[in-house]
Amino acid sequence: METTNKVSAKKVFLQGLITENPIFVSLLGMCPTLATTKSVEAALGMGMLVLLTLIGSNVLISLLRKIIPSEVKIPCYIIIIATFVTIIKMLTQAFIPALYSSLGVFISLIVVNCIILGRAEAFASKNGPKASFFDALGTGLGFTIALCVIAFIREFVGTGALSFGVYFPIGIELSWQIFPADYAISIFVQSAGGFLTLGIVLAFLAWRKNRKEDAKLAAEKARIEELKAKKAEELRLKKEAEEKAKLEAEAKANDAKPEAEVVEKPQADDKKEVA
Repeated sequence: METTNKVSAKKVFLQGLITENPIFVSLLGMCPTLATTKSVEAALGMGMLVLLTLIGSNVLISLLRKIIPSEVKIPCYIIIIATFVTIIKMLTQAFIPALYSSLGVFISLIVVNCIILGRAEAFASKNGPKASFFDALGTGLGFTIALCVIAFIREFVGTGALSFGVYFPIGIELSWQIFPADYAISIFVQSAGGFLTLGIVLAFLAWRKNRKEDAKLAAEKARIEELKAKKAEELRLKKEAEEKAKLEAEAKANDAKPEAEVVEKPQADDKKEVA
């Protein structure tokens, strides 16, 4: 039973992280994806806030799933999510003020993020706390990783540098100027850059998926052709065996004929002598 639960938890976790990634696969949460990915640090901060909200709301909704009436479940889910968002917002404002100022209204908009409400309705309301925790963890990490990938491309191409410590109070600000800013494409850190980067990433993922499907289709065709050749070889061997057996039977029949004639001739001679 423990093995089954571990496999189930792993499957649920990987679904949210990879196979059902909220941004790259389901295309959910596009508003924060486009607005908060100008830098890797801001994207990481947004992903962490969504992850914490998602874990808290998923687990609590799972615990209350049998108590909440079906007629008012959506309003109840929103109240639970709003409670966690309010707590996280206050903590962010108190301990990470620079990140709070950077994200601004998008922290409050986590309440209406379709990813969180969608997981509450589709999963947490139908499964136990453990499975809901792993679902929230996988989905939240998948969202965070997707944000950071998009933010990395935008910041790297748009500024030629990567920085950390601007929003998080780590006591030091780190910056790596990878190539001269004169060669940076500034549109990537502007509003249009979010759409461009998202389109590039989705196009790459679609190309990779199509390539895998083509390879799988080619392998399947090769397997079918191999089976056909194997079947044809079996039929050929069977036909040869049948022909060989037929020839052997005819040869045996031919060998038996002279003996029968020898047996019949003496009988005929005996009849002539009696006559």
